[in-house]
Amino acid sequence: MIAAPLLIRNARLVDPLASEPRDASLLAIDGRIAAINPAETPADAITVDAQGMLLAPGIVDFGVFAAEPRACRFGGITRVALMPDGAHPLDQPGLIERAAKAGKPDLWIHPLAAATRALEGQTLAETGLMQAAGARGVATGRTRVADAGVMARVLAYAGGLGLVTVTHAEDEGLTRGAVATTSEMAFRLGLPSAPAMAEAMAVARDIALVEVTGAPLHFRQLTTAAAFDLVRAAKRRGLPVTCGITPAHLLLNDVALGEWRTFARLSPPLRGEDDRQAALAALADGTIDVLCSAHDPRGPEDKRLPFADAAPGMAGAETLLALGLGLVHDGTISLARLFALLAANPARLLGVEAGTLAVGAEADLILVDPDTPWQIDTRRMSARAGNTPFDGLPVQGRVRSIWKGGRRID
Repeated sequence: MIAAPLLIRNARLVDPLASEPRDASLLAIDGRIAAINPAETPADAITVDAQGMLLAPGIVDFGVFAAEPRACRFGGITRVALMPDGAHPLDQPGLIERAAKAGKPDLWIHPLAAATRALEGQTLAETGLMQAAGARGVATGRTRVADAGVMARVLAYAGGLGLVTVTHAEDEGLTRGAVATTSEMAFRLGLPSAPAMAEAMAVARDIALVEVTGAPLHFRQLTTAAAFDLVRAAKRRGLPVTCGITPAHLLLNDVALGEWRTFARLSPPLRGEDDRQAALAALADGTIDVLCSAHDPRGPEDKRLPFADAAPGMAGAETLLALGLGLVHDGTISLARLFALLAANPARLLGVEAGTLAVGAEADLILVDPDTPWQIDTRRMSARAGNTPFDGLPVQGRVRSIWKGGRRID
């Protein structure tokens, strides 16, 4: 269904490709951005007065474990990259095709194909067939591929098809059975823990494999100073390595585990304050490429358990934008940088023509009031579970309207 022409006027355009927001109007025709400050407007165009609010590209949430349209709509998310984990891992073309069609037309789901059959880390899955069915990348799932030889073949195969490989970064030999980062807090709570260095060890191995294969690799979440140093060095050498992070690992440290708060049971686990500060520095200097929600709603059956038995994960789709805007409000990053992290960079990794306000890009748009105050409340979230470590936090910034391919989503 082709949307009617759309004119949004009196807006502050936030384009990740520009340095500063600018006052302008935007015209979308046939689902794509046709002009900025158009000289002429079709007579049948739907006109929207933005009243000076921010007009930005729809968010591309890279690496969710559940694609929930209502939660995404609240958070300004128009596309998600879906991880292959689930009751039935996305390791077959039919499963990929079904996942890719599930959210349309309001939410486009870009499945990441399982790197290995059943995500067991042993035998490569049929990546080429899954790409033909709609896969936009390859992923190892919640864990990495432990066998270096298998991982090298995953990278080479995916890279040869023009797909990015997405991996988890923790050395399972150190983290097996751990639920926290080794620290005073973990000791006080009596939690099984693993050293933060387990992350850098996994990163170092996989960067070495990138050097061998030349294939692109994305670390879905990095959280430690040592890992960021390795990525910086790899980028200086021109290697196709990128990484992401969640707001939780930027805004919280392991003190949030106090009183065995299972909503703060995440994977990777929350780190110490030194690593959190290193993450903020990596965000500011461009080392981090993607800000993602890691949306993983978990109900009481998974969270109302002893900390060591609770499932890791958080519901993050609805809070991603507001928490990101908090990083703008406090001066850590600019608005343009925020939407590069939320939209342009994830779209580029997926190979989709979205994530910017460039003429010709798909008209996935969000209208945002950056100053509207609200409070995160687990009881009122649209996700099927409200397991957020930010429950009760006052935030600013709310999506007022959202368009997918130029068509308004109610």
